[in-house]
Amino acid sequence: MEKIRATTILGLVHNGKAALGGDGQVTLGNTVMKQNSMKIRKLSGGKVICGFAGSSADAFTLTEKFEDKLEQYRGNVNRAAVELAKEWRTDKYLRRLEAMLAVISPESALIISGNGDVIEPDNKIVAIGSGGMYALAAAKMLIKYSDLPAEEIVREALKVAADICIYTNDKINVETIEN
Repeated sequence: MEKIRATTILGLVHNGKAALGGDGQVTLGNTVMKQNSMKIRKLSGGKVICGFAGSSADAFTLTEKFEDKLEQYRGNVNRAAVELAKEWRTDKYLRRLEAMLAVISPESALIISGNGDVIEPDNKIVAIGSGGMYALAAAKMLIKYSDLPAEEIVREALKVAADICIYTNDKINVETIEN
């Protein structure tokens, strides 16, 4: 299993809206290098949101590759994700990239890894990075016990992760898209 640290990305599809957010902390070893980094991007004309955890340069490369796949497969998120995972796993250069992607569209929520994994959680909640499991737990409870919209669930769950994970801060960016 890849050990990705130094960020938290959380996304979900809830009540017809998709939201993906991330914290802003960039860490080099045990030093905070930047506090307001943007780790999420809208792709495919704003129809898909992608977030990344891991090495920034690697993540930017993979995000660009994913955007190319989206264009190649005419916005089919699942097909683009599978094709990226296949190429990522088999390509000599890409195989060395250390990052993970979380992808959200109004219809799907996916996690893509360099191991060839394309995971679509049953509950349409994706979480990656060092604080991902804290944010995931908080999001599940907020969905179950509140009437908050998708964007606020993501924001509040990321705040919980920031309170627990030393590699996650409270400088949160959230992007949303509607069906």
